[in-house]
Amino acid sequence: MKAVILAGGLGNRLKPFTEAIPKPLLPIGEKAILEIQIERLKKYGFDEIYLATNYKSEYIQNFFGDGSRFGVKLVVSKEEKPLGTVGPITLLKNELSEPFILMNGDILSAIDYKKFYDYALANPAMLNIAIKKLVTPFEFGNILFSGDFVTRIEEKPNLINFILTGIYVLKPEIFAVIPPDAYFGMDQLIETMLHDKMPVAKYELHEYWLDIGRISDYNKAQETYKEYFQ
Repeated sequence: MKAVILAGGLGNRLKPFTEAIPKPLLPIGEKAILEIQIERLKKYGFDEIYLATNYKSEYIQNFFGDGSRFGVKLVVSKEEKPLGTVGPITLLKNELSEPFILMNGDILSAIDYKKFYDYALANPAMLNIAIKKLVTPFEFGNILFSGDFVTRIEEKPNLINFILTGIYVLKPEIFAVIPPDAYFGMDQLIETMLHDKMPVAKYELHEYWLDIGRISDYNKAQETYKEYFQ
């Protein structure tokens, strides 16, 4: 089974760390972020992995080689210009002739990739998105009213949202929707498919998940590494 990891981001919010090395190679515990991702994909049977790179691509190539030490076939693809979060897979169109995992290179998750993959195979959608319930405490009471009169008060209600986790399963027919060699993001892909009445399936992720976007997230990843990934 195949997977693509998007590892071309600049990591601006993680400077100064990312001035020296690309964000996917930042160490978490004893391993780089990408190492953890590759090992977990391998655990669930994904043994052909493509790394879509841009910034400091040669660092990633030198670090991972052909993937043999991880027990996988590893191919590094480099975009010559920014292609967004979906555009880079068009460079791999000939290799991605079967359903595949697509994921961001700056997330850590204990998701069962095979379970998500099987779910995607069992439904007709070309795009399956993993979502996560995010509960955010609200610090103030919420007042509801009609005209000049209060009807109810909600004392510090939680805000509940379902967010994109940056983990997807795509089927090869999706390439008909993605413009080749052009900047194209996942949000654009989803909006295009919904506009054209194409089904987009959701899969709720209940396992541990963290987006390492800021230094505070990076510090949190260090704290949770032993519990989930060592």
